[in-house]
Amino acid sequence: MSKSKIFLSGSMVVFMLLLSLFLIRIPTIQLSYIGGSFYLYEDEFELGWIHSVEKEPWFETYERQGNDLYLTTTKFKTFGAGVPSSKEVIEMEDGFVHMIVNEKMDEIRLAVSKNVQTTLYTKNSEIHLYELVNDYDTIVIQVVKASLWNLLRGEKID
Repeated sequence: MSKSKIFLSGSMVVFMLLLSLFLIRIPTIQLSYIGGSFYLYEDEFELGWIHSVEKEPWFETYERQGNDLYLTTTKFKTFGAGVPSSKEVIEMEDGFVHMIVNEKMDEIRLAVSKNVQTTLYTKNSEIHLYELVNDYDTIVIQVVKASLWNLLRGEKID
């Protein structure tokens, strides 16, 4: 094989690899807000905050299943405003009421506040969302199909 054919073959391989960085898309959880966005590289996370009426902690667990986002469980200290009443309660002895929810979410539009200390928890990190945006700004959480290129160059907070 001549050097020019080897060079041409090698160039084609490199071109195809580079092209795949833009064409291959992977379902990923993205958080976006005014002034920025980032991807979560885990398929499960928990949102936590202090309930504005009861002044008690509240947590919701979300999971990416394929291209979809599900609210899987919720846990809170006391029944009150905004508490679901028709979901299955899980018995736990940690002082929280645990409920199975399993509802598909198109996206989460989350108003963030220092007052309620809105925080996102992953297996490896704790992200204080209220420090990323101004009080009462909205963060949108959704599953997107991100290219490998965007995932490699995207901002990672965790």
